[in-house]
Amino acid sequence: MAAPRAVLLLSGKRKSGKDFVAEELRSRLGPDVCTVLRLSGPLKEQYAKEHGLDFQRLLDASAYKETFRQDMIRWGEEKRHTDPGFFCRAAVEGALQPVWVVSDTRRLSDVEWFRDVYGDVVQTVRVVATEETRKRRNWVFVTGVDDAESECGLDQGVAFDWVITNDGDKVALGEQLEMLLQSLQRSL
Repeated sequence: MAAPRAVLLLSGKRKSGKDFVAEELRSRLGPDVCTVLRLSGPLKEQYAKEHGLDFQRLLDASAYKETFRQDMIRWGEEKRHTDPGFFCRAAVEGALQPVWVVSDTRRLSDVEWFRDVYGDVVQTVRVVATEETRKRRNWVFVTGVDDAESECGLDQGVAFDWVITNDGDKVALGEQLEMLLQSLQRSL
C-alpha cells in the first residue's frame, strides 16, 4: 500500500450528499488518482458475517439496511471501544491511489486515527445541506439514529478545512469542488 498524498475525510448528516460529493471528486480526479473509501463497508461486512445477513443489501439505501441500522450502530460502537482504528485500517487496506476520499467519517476517533497515521495530508471536509433539502432526499428524523454519535459525533470538536454546501445547486457545488481540487493539485 502506497502512502497517500491527500486524504479527504468527508462528514455530514444523513442525506447531505456525502457519497455524491465523494463520487464527484473521484470523477473529476479520475479513478487512477482518486479512490473512495467507506468506513461503513468493513463495518457492514463484519456485522453481516456475525449476524448471518446479506452484506450487499446492507450497502444500499434500502429499508433492509434501515431495519438493522440501530443495532449495527450499537455493535460498531462496541468494536470501536475495543479498537478505535479497526474500521479505519480495514477501509484503507489495498488503497493504491494518491488521493483517498473517505466518504463517511462520523466520529472524532476516526479523524484522530487518520491524522495520527497520515499526518498533514489529511483534510476534513464537512458536507452540509439544509433540513429542507435533506427532506427532499427522503430524510426523516429517526430517534436513536439522527441523535446518535454516528450522526452527531463531528458536530463539535473539529475545525473543518472545507465546508461544502450541497443543496442541489450544481453550479455552486461545482465551484466549491473546483476550489478544493485546485488546492489538492499542489499535493499531487
